[in-house]
Amino acid sequence: MPASRPELSLVPRPRTLSPRPGRLTLGPGTSVRALPGAEAAAGLLRTLLGPTTGLPLPPSSEGRVVLALDPQLGGLGDEGYGLTIGPETLLLRAARPDGLLRGVQTIRQLLPPDALSGGASDRSWELPCVEISDVPRYRWRGTMLDVARHFQPVSCLRRYVDLMALHKLNVLHLHLTDDQGWRMPVDALPRLTSVGGHRAQSLSDGVPHAGAYTKAELRDLVRHARERGVTVVPEIEMPGHVRAALAAYPALGNRPGRQLDVWTRWGVCDTVFGVHEEVFDFCRTVLQEVMDVFPSPYIHLGGDECPTGEWEDSPAARDRAAAAGLSGPGGLHGWFMGRVGSFLVEQGRRPVGWAETGGELPPEFTVMTWRDPALAAARRGHQVVAAHHRATYLDYAQSTDPDEPPGQRGALVPLHAVHAGDPVPRGAGPEEASRVLGTQAQLWTEYVRTPEQIEYLAYPRLCALADRAWSGGRSDWPGFVERLRDHTARLDALGVRYRPLTTRSLATASAGTARPPR
Repeated sequence: MPASRPELSLVPRPRTLSPRPGRLTLGPGTSVRALPGAEAAAGLLRTLLGPTTGLPLPPSSEGRVVLALDPQLGGLGDEGYGLTIGPETLLLRAARPDGLLRGVQTIRQLLPPDALSGGASDRSWELPCVEISDVPRYRWRGTMLDVARHFQPVSCLRRYVDLMALHKLNVLHLHLTDDQGWRMPVDALPRLTSVGGHRAQSLSDGVPHAGAYTKAELRDLVRHARERGVTVVPEIEMPGHVRAALAAYPALGNRPGRQLDVWTRWGVCDTVFGVHEEVFDFCRTVLQEVMDVFPSPYIHLGGDECPTGEWEDSPAARDRAAAAGLSGPGGLHGWFMGRVGSFLVEQGRRPVGWAETGGELPPEFTVMTWRDPALAAARRGHQVVAAHHRATYLDYAQSTDPDEPPGQRGALVPLHAVHAGDPVPRGAGPEEASRVLGTQAQLWTEYVRTPEQIEYLAYPRLCALADRAWSGGRSDWPGFVERLRDHTARLDALGVRYRPLTTRSLATASAGTARPPR
C-alpha cells in the first residue's frame, strides 16, 4: 500500500484489498448487529476493542456494524471473510465462524495503532473505507513454543496466543515435555511434575529451574485460544526425549533400577523408554488425561531423535523385537509409534510426529519435517506440516551482530529466510502439494528464559511466517517490508519487544548450512 495509507498495510496481506473513498466513524453510540451464528465474533470484537478504545459496542438490531454468518459463501472456506466498510456501515461476512474471527483481527489492524494500546477512551475512532476479500493459502499456520526446557507462566502463553491471533496464526503447538522438564499435570502420575518438573540447572545459565501447569490453567488457555480461533496442540514426547519422565518413574526405562536426574544438557539424550507393557500403560494413561484437557483433533507424540543403543543392549528389547517380527531393535521405533498412534486413532484423534526425512513414522501420522523438505513424507502419503529448520527455527540467531543474544548454534534464520520459506517443496506435483497442510515456526528455549526474550526472537519473524502462510507467494518481499515498517506501529502499541528493523535485519543474504541439534 502507498505510504500515505499506512492503515492499509496489513499483515498478513489480504487476497484482495480495494480502498474506497471516505471513513467510518465509531463512537460511543455505535452498536453491533450480530446475525445468528455471529455472536461469538461480536463478543470477541467487544472484548478486544472495549478496554482499549472505550467503545461499548452494545448489541442492537439496528447496529451499523454488522456481522453475518452465511454458509452460502462457500468460496471463502473455513477461514475466509469478506469485509466492506463504507462511510455509514461496516459489514463482515463469512461462511464459517472462524472466518468472522479472522475478520475481527483485520478490523483491529485497520484502526489507528493506539486503538490497540488503550489510554485514549474518550474519543471517536475512524476506519478507512475499504473492500476486502480474504482467504488463507494454508490451513495450518502455527508456531511451536517449547515450555519444557524453560517453563513460562500461563500469562505469557495467553499473550502469545493474542499476538498469534492478530496475525491470523491458528495453531499453538505446545511442547510440554522433554528430557529437560515435564510441565503437563497427570493426576495418576504426580511425580511427573513433582520430580520431572525440576531441573538442577540449564546449559545456558547454570540456574535451577522448575514449573508445571495446572489443568485449570491449561483448560483456560484452550478456551482463551479457541475464542480467538487458535487451536492448542499438545506435545508429549516419546519414546526418546523422555529423561524427565524416567527421572520420575525409573521403571519405564531399559534399566529400571537406575536413578536418573532431569537432564541438564541440551541435544540428544541416549536414555529412552523401554518397550515393556508397563510403558504402554503409562502412555495411554498420560494421553487419556491430555485428551481430557486438550480437545484438539491433533496430538503430537514427538518421535524423533530416538537412539536405539539401549534397546540393542537390552535382552528384553531384543526379545520384544523378535516377538514382533522385526529385523532387530532398530525397528522398535516405528513399532512403538505405531502402537501409541493407533491408540490415538481409536480415540478419534490424529497423531503427529517429528521426522527428519519423512520415512520414520507410520502412515497414520501427520508429519512435521524439520530437516529435509516435505516432499518425501508427502510422497509416502502423509499429511505434512513444513517445519524446515533453515526457515522456521526462531531460536537461531537473526544476524551476526555482536549484540545478538546468545542462541542455538547453527545457521542464521533472518527475516527474509522465514518469508521466503515455501511450505510446498520444489518438485512437488499437485498430489504431493495437496498433502501439505501448511507451516509453523519453532522456538526451542534452552537459551530462552523470559517472555521478553521469546518476543524478541519471535517478532517480526512470526509476521513473516504469517504473511507467507496466509498470503502465499514468495515474490512480495519488497511489499512485505513496506507493510512491516508500518505494522511496527501496531507492535509498539501492544508493547511487543520485537527485534528492531535495521538494514542488516532486512538483508536477503542466504542462511548457513549447519545442521541443528533440537
